[in-house]
Amino acid sequence: MFESARLPQNMDKKTFKKLEPQLREALLAAQLPVVEKQPFSTMILVDGLDGAGKGEAVARLYGWMDARHLVCNAYGELMDEARLRPPLWRYWRDLPPKGETAIVFGSWYQTVLRDWIYKKIDEDAFDKALTRIRRFEEMLANEDVLILKFWFYLPKKEQEERLKHIEKKHAARHVLADWAALKHHKKASEAGEKIILETSKGYAPWFVIPSQDPEYRDAALAQTVANAMKLKLEDGEPHSIAAPPVVGGLKRETAVDTIDLTEKLEKSEYEELRDKYQKQLSDLSDMKSLSKTGVVLVFQGNDAAGKGGAIRRVIRPLDPRIYKVHPISAPTDEEKARPYLWRFWRRVPAKGHFAIFDRSWYERVLVERVEGYAGHDDWLRAYNEINEFEQELTDFGYIVCKFWLAISEDEQLRRFKAREDTAYKQHKITDDDWRNRLKWDQYAIAAGDMIDRTSTHYAPWTLVSSEDKRHARIKVLKTICDRLEEKL
Repeated sequence: MFESARLPQNMDKKTFKKLEPQLREALLAAQLPVVEKQPFSTMILVDGLDGAGKGEAVARLYGWMDARHLVCNAYGELMDEARLRPPLWRYWRDLPPKGETAIVFGSWYQTVLRDWIYKKIDEDAFDKALTRIRRFEEMLANEDVLILKFWFYLPKKEQEERLKHIEKKHAARHVLADWAALKHHKKASEAGEKIILETSKGYAPWFVIPSQDPEYRDAALAQTVANAMKLKLEDGEPHSIAAPPVVGGLKRETAVDTIDLTEKLEKSEYEELRDKYQKQLSDLSDMKSLSKTGVVLVFQGNDAAGKGGAIRRVIRPLDPRIYKVHPISAPTDEEKARPYLWRFWRRVPAKGHFAIFDRSWYERVLVERVEGYAGHDDWLRAYNEINEFEQELTDFGYIVCKFWLAISEDEQLRRFKAREDTAYKQHKITDDDWRNRLKWDQYAIAAGDMIDRTSTHYAPWTLVSSEDKRHARIKVLKTICDRLEEKL
């Protein structure tokens, strides 16, 4: 893997001086059309061996490109904000918008590489981590993110000499960690080779940068970045993966069709059960063990099915300091400029807290599918991407409860008219609600497909008859209490 990188790759200063204007011109010629047209964003991952001059190379790259459209994100040990969330959260949080470029030090490979070197994980865990990373990168690529991964390589002897020079010249720099890394040069190189072999894909390639000679190193980095951005701009086609097959043209019954809409509760029984489960939920939310998990509640359903009322009954017994309700509407321009899951990753709660979504990432396979806001391949691919997102949450110890609140077409019409006739409810009814109602059958098919494809053992759907609001509210409260009690 590193045979060529071990060979002396040199460039004399005269040659470099002559080449430098060409590199600057090529970089700007590739970058500025991307800034103007905003067809994709770019992530440049800077990985490899300590002492290889990664910082120097990036500093020169900054000088050659338009720095107004560059951001450098450096990640070290997890701080409290990130430690309380899934590992990929901080990278999702900092994704650049289309037209911009992010340079990443301490990428998502850092933790798995370090844990492998220091024997904190076995080979099976190492392989699983790489699989998770491949899925993550594939999703970003499909959402118009150009991923360029650079491994800066130094032979061990050169690394040792470089560290001695750094220690002597920059006395204030703390190089203890660098010397520790030198000790593990062989294992780091072996792990790097495995990482590159298993995660270098067409949509997220690795480039090994020989780093013995600074001029050659910096020229190789710049030329690769310029070429990749230029090719991506000319290509213009989003990366795509095979979508799961769908059989069309058949009238089929889905899980949504099996919901018993006749279930009801009398007022006295409802009030008794409401008080019981709200007290239980309050007690569960006060448990010390809640600090080891986060709770994500997702509410989807037919328009006017009572999502807001159910949410109000859930939050009533909770301490307002530990929950946040996120009403989800159409994405903003800022959100459209990034992968669609970005706005939801930003809202992932810290452990010990609840995030409650009134509509959610499932709009990708509901309204965006039915109304044509997402392309066919995009919403088909989203089922797997959503499952992987929720698996990231549950693997980190989160509880994910998802509710589909269902009502009949006749009941929806009755509620729509009631909203129009009641002054304090008129804000709840919009022209979009009436337009969506005309596509009732299409939304029903989309909801059925969604439940079939995204109800998993780690994040199952709970189907709730909401024809009677009292019944729906109790089922939601009881389900949340049962899931929390099981986990805590």
